[in-house]
Amino acid sequence: MSLGDEHGARGEDGGYGGTGQTRTRLPDSAGDVYGGARRGGRSSSRSLVTVVGVVVLLIAAIAFANRGGGSSGSDDDGGGAKAGSAPTSASGEQPVKTKAAGIPTGYARNDQGAQSAAANYATALGSDSMFITAQRHEILRTIADPGALDRLRSGFDADYSAGLLAKIGLTKDGDAPSGSTFVNRTLPVGTKVTSSSTGTATVEVWCNSLFGLTGESSTKPVTSGWFTVTVKLNWAEDDWKVLETSQKTGPTPVNGDDPVSGSDEIGKAVEEFGGFTYAR
Repeated sequence: MSLGDEHGARGEDGGYGGTGQTRTRLPDSAGDVYGGARRGGRSSSRSLVTVVGVVVLLIAAIAFANRGGGSSGSDDDGGGAKAGSAPTSASGEQPVKTKAAGIPTGYARNDQGAQSAAANYATALGSDSMFITAQRHEILRTIADPGALDRLRSGFDADYSAGLLAKIGLTKDGDAPSGSTFVNRTLPVGTKVTSSSTGTATVEVWCNSLFGLTGESSTKPVTSGWFTVTVKLNWAEDDWKVLETSQKTGPTPVNGDDPVSGSDEIGKAVEEFGGFTYAR
């Protein structure tokens, strides 16, 4: 599905919109939606059980990793990665050379460069800047294929309507209300190329996201979601440029047992912790 169809815009529940949008689940308790969602303290006995459980898991993991260490197995791959899998560790190459509008540009014309471009473009399209018209247009001028720019711009402008901003709790200019911080951040976890040629590439980007409003009176607290964005790229103007995107929900892991942070802590973290440039 092209951006002209789905546009990739985040809905009021986060995600990029369409059928694959991330959904927000509000806490059941009244009052502070952050503090009210905090889990209660655990007894010392439960803490002891938890520690013992972690130790057991670590021992099991070590045993599993060392299993067959003394074997002279005959596998041809010597115990390497499964055929067809793509490493996510740094390759040592530096495909990103410059930045435009704060977005990394200047990618290598290969699969590694396409993956870096797709991850960084997904981050830009899933940022709070997309809710501000001038910044949204600047992002699209930077990452869109020239032949697709007008279509993408008109589609995104329609998606980020005054009605959508009001549902999220933002002003008509895309700003958070006084005393609140708007959070809209996309965090790529990994990428894979599903098809490529010398001038085109299709890359899937598995993402985690943060979306919502901080503030004691917020009815849309910052929540996390999982989705996969498919980015179709074209080589134009000596760089990878976006032709189309689509999205589906997941893969989604089981939520951890971490206590929920308060509104002030979330807002402070978003302001203090910057994002990354993604490259393979």
